[in-house]
Amino acid sequence: MDFVDSGLYRDITDHAHDAPAWVRHTAEIGTEAGLLVFVALFAAGWWRARHSDARAFAIAVLAPLATAVAYVCSEALKSLVTEERPCRAVAGAAPSLAECPPHGDWSFPSNHATIAGASALALVLVRRALVRLTVPLALLMAFSRVFVGVHYPHDVAAGLLLGAVVALAVVRLAVRPAVRLAKAVRASSAPAARWLTGPGPRTAARAVPQHAAHRRR
Repeated sequence: MDFVDSGLYRDITDHAHDAPAWVRHTAEIGTEAGLLVFVALFAAGWWRARHSDARAFAIAVLAPLATAVAYVCSEALKSLVTEERPCRAVAGAAPSLAECPPHGDWSFPSNHATIAGASALALVLVRRALVRLTVPLALLMAFSRVFVGVHYPHDVAAGLLLGAVVALAVVRLAVRPAVRLAKAVRASSAPAARWLTGPGPRTAARAVPQHAAHRRR
């Protein structure tokens, strides 16, 4: 079955075969490497949020959970659409650089692009300055799936959009109960719970009374 963007798919995969070997190898491993970068950013965001207020901590914890929900939504949509992979369906296309997934591992939407879109948006909610890193990384990850020949352009575009929308919705809907839970855990006497959530911010409000009391003495 040919889609509107099948011609674009052929053009991209043709250029992929003409690209230098290092570019092809980088594209093949780039998606998985990008996922590892997002995992590292999630971990860094959680660690940094341990010294932030309850809302910031809640969002940092919800970010990877929202990405997981987006992935589940992508898998559910795949089972409904059952679109064949372009590396098997597009006539006259260059062979895919990556191994073409077996029949039944459907193409629409791209799971990798969904995870990338969800991770990028969720991390921006954790820290806005990350937009300069996460958005280009998500776009490169999505493009690499077309470049290596295992997805149509519309697969990755839909995946990016799906991931971003689901991540935003999950964080917005769950942030209030997550804040309450974070506050409750921080108030716990269990050392493991307090380590997990961190001490929270060291606010000036805590220091001022002590300083004032010292001066009164």
